[in-house]
Amino acid sequence: MMKRDDQRCIEFTKMSGAGNDFVVLDNRKGVVTDPAAFARELCDRRKGIGADGLLLLEASDRADFLMRYYNSDGSFGGMCGNGGRCISRYAYTRQIVNQTEIRFEALEHIYNASIIRDVVKLMMKNPSDFRIDQRIEVSQSHVRFHFVNSGSPHCVIFLDENPGLVAPLAEIDVFGVGRQIRNHEYFLPDGTNVNFVEKLGANGFSVRTYERGVEEETLACGTGSVAVALIANRVRESASPVSLKVRSGETLTVDFANTSNSEYKDVSLSGSAHIVFSGQIKYDFSSQSILDIA
Repeated sequence: MMKRDDQRCIEFTKMSGAGNDFVVLDNRKGVVTDPAAFARELCDRRKGIGADGLLLLEASDRADFLMRYYNSDGSFGGMCGNGGRCISRYAYTRQIVNQTEIRFEALEHIYNASIIRDVVKLMMKNPSDFRIDQRIEVSQSHVRFHFVNSGSPHCVIFLDENPGLVAPLAEIDVFGVGRQIRNHEYFLPDGTNVNFVEKLGANGFSVRTYERGVEEETLACGTGSVAVALIANRVRESASPVSLKVRSGETLTVDFANTSNSEYKDVSLSGSAHIVFSGQIKYDFSSQSILDIA
């Protein structure tokens, strides 16, 4: 029997970071105790609010707040660049933080964000695990790719290095090919995000991304854009800042500095982050189901 004590009305905000969309909640009182199930319900585009992921703003004793990110399938998403930019805008707009320079915690790392009019700039964690010029076989075809962890694992595929793939970028089967690569044994056990890239200029690229956890192509991917920019610098000598045109049609900008030993520092991601709408859900925690959305 359903208990009324298990039913709660919760305020939410729908946000978009260059097309990457999220449901954002202030969870400093700990109302959401099963975020995986909660994310699956709220992010469902047919029965819920609809989003690529869930962002929970929680208390931190090290920064202005702590960010927890869950993909739409309920899996823990780790770090999300566009999510970090959106939750920073949310915290400022809701006056949780009163200054435009914001510090938040995620995965035991402190991130710094700056709100500059319509743009939110997020300083990213230094990249790791570069793997240049790798090859795997997909559908009886060899795919050449590069890999980096830019906060999340990313496979970067330049179309002009892969004549076996359909070009131009607009015609790539991002879902079909992306899903195969995401689940390829090379990337076990955790899988990878997959970015298909087309050159627009010396420091400009167009990118489409298949995101693990969402298990679909998304309209933008922040850590994916960072991955593409850094790989482009390493293998194409593209200079900072690098512009990434994402599927939504918007542009994300990645800045970085090179060190003397071919590493990177001061990596940042900049772009739009805005509120789409706000509302309230009536949620039953005993059955993990949405009763009403208003």
